Amino acid sequence: MSALDKNDVGRQVYQLISKLYPVHRSITGNGFRKTMRLLRRHIPVRIHEVSTGTRVFDWSVPKEWNIKDAYVKDSQGNKVIDFRKCNLHIVAYSLPVKKTMSLGTLKKHLFTLPDFPDWIPYRYAFYTKTWGFCLSHNDFLKLQEGTYEVRIDSRLKKGHLTYGEYFIKGRQAEEVLVSCHACHPALCNDNLSGVAVAVIMAKCLSSLSLRYSYRFLFLPATVGAITWLRRNEARLSRIKHGVVLTGLGDPGRSTYKKSRLGDTEIDRAFIHTLKNSGQDYEILDFSPSGYDERQFCSPGFNLPVGCLMRTPPDRYPEYHTSADNLDFIRPASLADSFSKCLSVISILENNRKYINLNPKGEPQLGRRGLYRTMAGQSEQPPSELALLWVLNFSDGQHSLLDIAEKSGMNFEAIRVAADLLQKEGLIKPVFERA
Repeated sequence: MSALDKNDVGRQVYQLISKLYPVHRSITGNGFRKTMRLLRRHIPVRIHEVSTGTRVFDWSVPKEWNIKDAYVKDSQGNKVIDFRKCNLHIVAYSLPVKKTMSLGTLKKHLFTLPDFPDWIPYRYAFYTKTWGFCLSHNDFLKLQEGTYEVRIDSRLKKGHLTYGEYFIKGRQAEEVLVSCHACHPALCNDNLSGVAVAVIMAKCLSSLSLRYSYRFLFLPATVGAITWLRRNEARLSRIKHGVVLTGLGDPGRSTYKKSRLGDTEIDRAFIHTLKNSGQDYEILDFSPSGYDERQFCSPGFNLPVGCLMRTPPDRYPEYHTSADNLDFIRPASLADSFSKCLSVISILENNRKYINLNPKGEPQLGRRGLYRTMAGQSEQPPSELALLWVLNFSDGQHSLLDIAEKSGMNFEAIRVAADLLQKEGLIKPVFERA
């Protein structure tokens, strides 16, 4: 990608986040559906609905929650907390409330961040029958003794869990799974950055001839992934590679969390891409906490699914707060994350094993225009060195990624060398099942 391409991608991803940012989302409900409809303006997302009470392994699909309004008024009728000004003000899945109460009683249902007194926290109570409000600690300190009117116009009833899915058919039935959670309200990095990068990536891949098939998932966190796994258990063997995308817009360095298996092809592809990016990066071993990679990598599935992010969530204070807003994310970071994803896809698409058709000794490359013309040079140009590496390890056992790792060279240089050697009839790919 050129610098201009990166600028354009960063702008596209950021603009999509800006459109999604005002929508109030939760793990179920009309806000999630509206989000999926907005994604449909870019790619033909298929929207799935799963009924409340449906058993999904050890879980059940929860009741659907929707909210119209929520506020707290003081004794003078002033709204001291107003959901319509910031949808983080309401604790997700709050029960309906219409009553008056003292400040002391109200405080039992208020949540703040004393260490960051201007920020509003994000809180939820998906599986607890309760209610609450979030506000800045500074606003909390302004509350005076007296009577307060509390109103939460919400509904929690039987309905559906919604998720989105977009499938791109490739030449092979084996799939690359790209998943992101799309359920958080008003959080740009932890939620919308992964969604928007996935959408623009899917849009880009749709116009290409692809080796693998690609399945993009836009899920409610945790229960959404578990629901999808339960409904698609019979065909999970098709998933050859997978990644969860999240937290891709902050200014920190790129971080990749390996799959539970730890040495899968997609693990190696991400590590290779980050290592050769010329930028600082971090590789994390798998742990059973984090995002939905822990569902895909649970021992009953153990799928080859890692997680790409920038700064891990426990390392930036803006996580799950109102400070994770449009000012926090960077178009350049979004474009960089997108570019690294495409680099990994390029590795997956082009990583093949080859057979050397002239394995007894080194073939004469000079007469084919593939070798240096002046004898006695002390160093070989990198492209010529790549040719020698590919020839030597095209034994049907080593893939191009194997060769790139052994040689310490960039995968793209190895791929170009393989293309040249195949064009000259010196190597051929190992048979690939259609």
